[in-house]
Amino acid sequence: MGKIQNPKSKIEMTESISYSRSLEQKKQKSWLASLSIPWLVTVVYLILILLLPVAALITKSLTLGPADFWRIATSPIALSAYNVTFVTSLAAGLINGLMGTLVAWVLVRYQFPGRKFIDAAVDLPFALPTSVAGLVLATVYSEKGWIGQLFAPFGIKIAFTRVGVFVAMLFISLPFVVRTLQPVLQEMEKEIEEAAWSLGASRSQTFLRVILPPLIPTILTGIALGFSRAVGEYGSVVIVASNIPFKDLIAPVLVFQRLEQYDYAGATVIGTVLLLVSLLALLIINLLQQWGRRYAVR
Repeated sequence: MGKIQNPKSKIEMTESISYSRSLEQKKQKSWLASLSIPWLVTVVYLILILLLPVAALITKSLTLGPADFWRIATSPIALSAYNVTFVTSLAAGLINGLMGTLVAWVLVRYQFPGRKFIDAAVDLPFALPTSVAGLVLATVYSEKGWIGQLFAPFGIKIAFTRVGVFVAMLFISLPFVVRTLQPVLQEMEKEIEEAAWSLGASRSQTFLRVILPPLIPTILTGIALGFSRAVGEYGSVVIVASNIPFKDLIAPVLVFQRLEQYDYAGATVIGTVLLLVSLLALLIINLLQQWGRRYAVR
């Protein structure tokens, strides 16, 4: 004969099932409640401001077909513009990686008259309109400018050449390295340096073996940020450069020239290439930041 189940056990099972279902419903309701107005506004805003323009650019460029896309993207004038843009931006980022580290170190570790003024002046490229920056650079570095006239007797021309493009990119990318590195330097404990000195290490050895290694991920992040900013620069470069193809023409200016010629397909293709490079730079920045966090934990 089969066992007779206790009616109470059936009731308890039913109650437990209903209780578990109620918990699931409460979780779903709480999850839906968390997706409140701020979440909805954030998603809609990001879609309208970021995703839709990027999708429109990529969709417009893909209407040409792979063959036409490749032909425009690899045309001689486009390759020359890529060379000027990416190589010069990378050189500016690397130089600012060194000089930005020095500037951040001096601002954090030294006290001197005018320090706050210099600290505020580092943010000048952020606040200054890029067209004004280009006008100032073109005036200062021209053959009759304050700095340009010093190089003119040696046959060195800065403004309206690729060197002028490099100077403009140095100017606009410097704050990214300084402001990325400065908080890390402020949080470093000086007791570590004192411990190294007590063990007989010199100042140079302390800097190279104790201070510099934790700073390398942050410095690389600042270089990547400066490189990304320099790649997208337009306002200052278009004034300080001559914008001649195969000389000092950068890709953002080439996009504008294509638009002036009503070549919307060519402009979107070159813009898509710049977008892909920018996304790659952002990926590198995120990887460097993750590496820096893991390094800090160790």
